[in-house]
Amino acid sequence: MEFESVEEVQRKLEAGGYIASREIATVVFLAFATQKPIMVEGPAGAGKTELARALARCLGREKIRLQCYEGLDEAKALYEWEYAKQLLYTQMIKEKINDLLATTASIAEAVDRIAEQEDAFFSERFLLARPLLQAISADRPVVLLIDEVDKSDPEFEAFLLELLSEFQVSIPEIGIKRARHIPLVILTSNNYRDMSDALKRRCIHLYIDYPQPELEKRIIELKLPGIDRRLLNRLVSVINRIRKLDLRKRPCISETLDWAQALMVLQAEDLSPEIVSETLSVICKYRADSQLVRDRMDTLFA
Repeated sequence: MEFESVEEVQRKLEAGGYIASREIATVVFLAFATQKPIMVEGPAGAGKTELARALARCLGREKIRLQCYEGLDEAKALYEWEYAKQLLYTQMIKEKINDLLATTASIAEAVDRIAEQEDAFFSERFLLARPLLQAISADRPVVLLIDEVDKSDPEFEAFLLELLSEFQVSIPEIGIKRARHIPLVILTSNNYRDMSDALKRRCIHLYIDYPQPELEKRIIELKLPGIDRRLLNRLVSVINRIRKLDLRKRPCISETLDWAQALMVLQAEDLSPEIVSETLSVICKYRADSQLVRDRMDTLFA
């Protein structure tokens, strides 16, 4: 077992550059204890993907990432055959093939003779492993990040159910490949679509929301240790008031960090309506959101 307690999870994650709440640390601890995947949901930029990166860092594990999208299939996620390499090898041993078939008397016999050699062409030397196969074939335990799983098709989600239940895959030409080591699996979702109950049932659920002000300050100080304390306090106060507005995309911790860094580059020691207006493009991703913040500027500094 990688962690002895929830407190150890928090300490190691912070050493890896990620400040975890008690809830997050508890879920990670239980995932290790039960060898279950973690389904992490929450708004974009809340730190879901960063959690997987931080776990890989603090555990000294390789992180293998599968980016999901509409149309993703097994060939891109699991494996595919390197047909060009197979063809090249065939051309290189053409004379051997001719010798093999020289004594055959019919097409059927020739096909049978070639079939006897198919293991030479459908072997692991011609197998191109994609992220899922890489994760279960690794010599050491890895962190497998299945990012934005909600963007994949239901058919691919059904395939994931089998993999996450047994941690093995069947390759018709080779046979069943079982995981050498059970990976720590992190699935992230931005609620693009609802995931099936079957998939959720196989995972420990974690929702990462916008951080509380004190936690957000700790995160900023960890990532940007040189930030002025007065600027930090005002920044967190304003960003939390902005989040209460009816925005299309509320700024998450990633935007807060970008904004704090931008203000440090501008050598700002405090926030003012003028500075906020000039730097809104860092935290607001839609024109209507920027305009709404400008219209409600008085409420941000009340």
